[in-house]
Formats: sequence, C-alpha cells, structure tokens
Amino acid sequence: MRKSGKKFAAARQQVTDRALSIEDAIPLMQKVKFAKFDETVEIAIRLGVDPKHADQMVRGTVVLPHGLGRTKRVLAIAGADKQKEAQEAGADFVGGEEIVEKIQGGWMEFDAVVATPDMMRAVGKLGKVLGPRGLMPNPKTGTVTPDISKAVREIKAGKVEFRVDKTGIVHAPVGKISFAPETLIENTHALVESVIKAKPSAAKGKYLRSVTMSSTMGPGIQIDTTYVTDVKH
Repeated sequence: MRKSGKKFAAARQQVTDRALSIEDAIPLMQKVKFAKFDETVEIAIRLGVDPKHADQMVRGTVVLPHGLGRTKRVLAIAGADKQKEAQEAGADFVGGEEIVEKIQGGWMEFDAVVATPDMMRAVGKLGKVLGPRGLMPNPKTGTVTPDISKAVREIKAGKVEFRVDKTGIVHAPVGKISFAPETLIENTHALVESVIKAKPSAAKGKYLRSVTMSSTMGPGIQIDTTYVTDVKH
C-alpha cells in the first residue's frame, strides 16, 4: 500500500489545481498514469439540480463515438417473434419468461438488459434484482423498445447510460487510458454534451457546478466548466 501511495502522490504533484480544458486534461492524465492495467477513464459532473424532485432528474444515454474499449454482454428479453432479430443484432443472450426465472434464480452473467414492451409484465418482477445494479430496462433510456435490434446494436457500439445520483453527481466512463488522446477527447465531449442537453427546465442557476476527470487509480483533474458550457443545447 505504501508503494501505491507514493506513486499516487507523485502523480498528484504533477496535476495542477487550475481547471483545464478537456483537450489539456486528457494528455496530462495519460502522462501521470502509473497503474499497470488499462484503467477506465471516468468523468464526474456535479450538477445544480435537486434529484429529490422528479422534475429535476437528469438521465439519458449517449453512444460514444469510439466506444468504451470493451464489448458489453447484452441480454435481450423478447417475445418469440423478436428473439431471432435480437440474436442477429448481436445479443449475447436471448430469451423470454424462462430467462426471467433464470435471473430470479441468481443468474447475472450479463452487463446490459433490453426488452420488448410486451415482456415488461414479466421483467417487472426483476425490479429489486436489476434496479439496484442499474440494469432495469427503461423506455426513457431506449432499453424498452419494439426495435430490439437497434437497442442491442447501440449498446454493442458503446452506448452509455447516465443518471444523476442522490448527491447531484453524474458519474460515467468515457473510455480506456490506452485510447489515443483524440479518441478520449471526442468521447468526453459527446458525454458532456448529452448531459447538458438533458438539463431539466426546472433546474435554476448554474447547471454544471464542477467537472472532474480521472483514471481508475489516478488523481482527479478539474475541468474548466466555462469551457464545456459553450456547447449549444
């Protein structure tokens, strides 16, 4: 632990307290990395909303231009007429009510779930299982849809779902530290723009309070919010 602590401290000393643009922050993050594995690059956006109020909830999805560097295992829960369509679109697991029972029995070998509307009566039984893991299909995020093939393809392509937590922060991955800087920059801008576009009309005052980026083990780097709020929405 002491060795890791020294490496983190050394990395932290190279990070300025001044807020940077996304274009400057990402190369710096890659320069100070010290972990031996391919870390995930994450962004944390503190919003000027009160998630306790339904009209200030912020959630949405974005298909990152360059994906996340790993392919999610997608489960499609669909009626018999849509199952072949889901398989052809690349779903890793496809089933109907029988797969709902399998999940109730403890099976969780998947990273994302999509469902057709006609299956939601059965899928609703999984709320207590999938909900806390952020896997419950929802029409607002495009994971409950009659166009099951499109939903599967988007997730496979790098679709990211974001949702403000109870403290008013959106946490989301934007790629891997090994990505080219330009790739991470484009992914990050896509994510930030989507969060800005999801601003609820009930939100008052400054919307983006603070933005921080970091790799899994690395120090946080402050992002200049006046720079990122140039996005038109």
